Amino acid sequence: MSVDANDANLVLVRHGQSQWNLENRFTGWIDVDLTAQGVAEAHSAGRQIREAGIEFDAAWTSVLQRAIHTLWIILDEIQAPWLPVGRDWRLNERHYGALQGLNKAETAAEHGEDQVLIWRRSYDIPPPPLDRDHPDHPRFDRRYRHTPPDALPAAESLKLTLERVLPWWDSVAAPALRDGQRLLIAAHGNSIRAIVKHLESISNEEIVGLNIPTGMPLAYTLDRELHVSEGGYLAGEDAAAEAAAAVAAQGRAAPPVTP
Repeated sequence: MSVDANDANLVLVRHGQSQWNLENRFTGWIDVDLTAQGVAEAHSAGRQIREAGIEFDAAWTSVLQRAIHTLWIILDEIQAPWLPVGRDWRLNERHYGALQGLNKAETAAEHGEDQVLIWRRSYDIPPPPLDRDHPDHPRFDRRYRHTPPDALPAAESLKLTLERVLPWWDSVAAPALRDGQRLLIAAHGNSIRAIVKHLESISNEEIVGLNIPTGMPLAYTLDRELHVSEGGYLAGEDAAAEAAAAVAAQGRAAPPVTP
């Protein structure tokens, strides 16, 4: 699918590479920052948007710094640091439960690539949950102090991620888009997968194969009924496919070292 940037009214950007992306670790709700490459990817995303001539009326992001900092850089690149910005925990990454902090390749070597693929990409099977008393449980994080404790996850499947993202979409993004606003959303691989699944009516089976590359703007033209007229990566589908393939490979066990 292609997109005419002149008509785009929604742009989704996964944050640039984070430190734990670099280390191939499950990140989830752990609040790690961008690497130098991640900063460069955010600048590149901003330049692509600026060169495409896309303008916005508002921007949204999660409450995790890798997405927030990506948005800051993009807003500087498009010369719109004044743009109204909202932050919502419901745009956070999928919560990876007890997997958070573990190396993906090492986890695949221990549990098998098929099991890790299920934990990473299946629609409705969550990873093992984080213990409620674990210090990384979100109920101990002050940024969620106004969120009902029962709403805070200890582990999520994509289905559960969609179930928390969709109320935000229906109450915030959808009314703004129907009102003619143009939105920029800087978020995470799985919160963006959830939005894309909803927008493009992707099946539960097909969503397993969808990977969102870091720092590549995905632009949509939506009509007032929020049906997709056009959509595609500003960098081109070939570049996005290559980057997405690298994301998909993260869950594979490292090849054995030959003596």
